[in-house]
Amino acid sequence: MSGPAAGTAVAATTPDVVCLGESMVTFLPSQPGRLADVPSFVRGIGGAESNVACALAAAGHRAAWVGRVGADGFGDHLVEAIASYGVDTSAVRRDPVRPTGIYFRTATDRGTDTHEVAYYRAGSAASAMSPANVPYEELFAGRILHLSGITAALSGDCLALLRELTAPRAGRPLVSFDVNHRPHLWRGGDASVLLELARRSDLVFVGEDEAEEAWGIVGAEAVRAALPEPAVVVVKRGSAGATVFASQPGPGPGPRSSDAGGAENADTVTHVPALRVDVVAAVGAGDAFAAGFLSATLRGLPVRDRARHGHLMAAAVLTVPGDLTEPPARDHADRLVALDDDAWGTLRLGPGWTAADRAPEEVRTP
Repeated sequence: MSGPAAGTAVAATTPDVVCLGESMVTFLPSQPGRLADVPSFVRGIGGAESNVACALAAAGHRAAWVGRVGADGFGDHLVEAIASYGVDTSAVRRDPVRPTGIYFRTATDRGTDTHEVAYYRAGSAASAMSPANVPYEELFAGRILHLSGITAALSGDCLALLRELTAPRAGRPLVSFDVNHRPHLWRGGDASVLLELARRSDLVFVGEDEAEEAWGIVGAEAVRAALPEPAVVVVKRGSAGATVFASQPGPGPGPRSSDAGGAENADTVTHVPALRVDVVAAVGAGDAFAAGFLSATLRGLPVRDRARHGHLMAAAVLTVPGDLTEPPARDHADRLVALDDDAWGTLRLGPGWTAADRAPEEVRTP
């Protein structure tokens, strides 16, 4: 097993959230168009779990990212860039043989037919993560362990690792699982395993569209019926908002509670409308939503407020070109979250809205 990444320091305090997964160097196009026509690219970083860690650290939480990168320049860049957000990267391992993954993408929305992504991640250092080579002490050190279905698709060893991390065990932290179904990663594979992993988790994020695509399950209620075990299930419904099924109010780990007769307690079902946003780039919003929800969960806020913080964090990313941005200041976000339903419903957020000292027109009403 290779040692911690060079140039990183062990955190002085235990993290609030530990995120495990693959991060890659991403090359963003300098202009719209087909990959064949784009003349140059700007280097960035990308990875669902590291995105969540960066957003949480920027929001003032102690966040750690655990992953595996190559002993190469791209691995150096990833570790340094993620650490620059205030994320603890001391548990990142370097692989002396396998490379750091990279990918290129076009500027168009991922949901359109013209969007292209070219991945070069097969045989990457991250795909070699397994139950035998991850630092369990660091993974279980935080209040929350955040995982993603992307990791499960990278290799058989990675799937075995997620099965190990989601297995019931005494003293495990709250396990947060974002389904993150990526069809191109499951070609020839069985994405139903994501349902298995979600059912073994405590908090699950899943899009209505990906539940239908991966599992053939239609509608938020049906998603909850297929995921009876997690204490909290967040069904993301795009522009329609999010529906949260919660069987217990607090952020603590564990299965759904039962009454004296052994029957499951009834859910509290909370629907929170999405915000109207002037979208600059529709990338990174799902990771940002998860970070906002987890941030509010760590603070012990009510379910509605957790989802609203998720929407606000997503809006921050949607109004910038990249996957990551500075989130709104906490007091700024709290003021917006505290709005009544009518005022929340009339919010419209545009580029620059996250600056607390911005002129009022940056937060506009119709």
